Amino acid sequence: MGFCTSCGAALTEGTKFCSGCGRPAGGAGAAMSGYSAVPLEPLDYTIQGDNLQVARVRLKPGQEIYAEAGKMVYKTPNVEWETRMSGSTLGEKLWGAVKRTVAGESLFLTHFRSNGNGEVGFAGNYPGRIQVFGLAPGRSVMAQRNAFLFAQTSVQLSVAFVKKLGAGLLGGEGFILEKLTGPGQVFIHGGGDFIEFELGAGEGLHVDTGCIVAFEESVDYDIQYVGGIKTALFGGEGLFLATLTGPGKVIVQSMTLDKLRRELTPMRSGGDERSGPLGALGEIFDSDR
Repeated sequence: MGFCTSCGAALTEGTKFCSGCGRPAGGAGAAMSGYSAVPLEPLDYTIQGDNLQVARVRLKPGQEIYAEAGKMVYKTPNVEWETRMSGSTLGEKLWGAVKRTVAGESLFLTHFRSNGNGEVGFAGNYPGRIQVFGLAPGRSVMAQRNAFLFAQTSVQLSVAFVKKLGAGLLGGEGFILEKLTGPGQVFIHGGGDFIEFELGAGEGLHVDTGCIVAFEESVDYDIQYVGGIKTALFGGEGLFLATLTGPGKVIVQSMTLDKLRRELTPMRSGGDERSGPLGALGEIFDSDR
């Protein structure tokens, strides 16, 4: 039995159309259209390392996964790979290319299929950790841009736009998020260490806008002004914070790629660059220096 990841309905063997949403099942590119043509089997994997983690996936004969371009570290010779555009039709491929270009992602995804017992390794592009989600049929998780590593072919990867205008205009992550819909296992990468929160209904959390790694679709996301002119100008944390309201799971990272870039930039000025020219002025009023 397979599953439709558009609506989560079960697909029996030989089914040509989903009984839940009516979309065609099977055929070339079916996995990237939201369908699993074979029974789901959990991946055999291990995650090695601390802050430079590598996911080692041991594929069984015929097992297939897909990954973001450039995230593979190694593979055994019996694992075949092929670069494809997402979508089963020309229209879906073109629309997917447009959305991924807007999101700043690669136009292509790389598929790995093993002819025997093979192994593939994946890692992020900067120091950080890897998080695994086991998604039920129709369940989704939202992740920051560039967070996606790889997933089973039953998982649907799409670009999601922030629902609220204020969050898109003022949030450090912009309008674009990655939406991953089950069934299947999906692996994402973030910077530094991870902090996990399980928010209850109505329970809130304020987070630096760039420090959000992922959150469940049930979590509401918005942007809030920090309040107080002194805090806004001299706090070194920017003008806005992300407000996440439960219920649902939230994962926060301790280091962002932007922070790492600023620290490694030659001839960088003192203070936090997010506060602009006022950063150096803020240090003058810092009583600890």
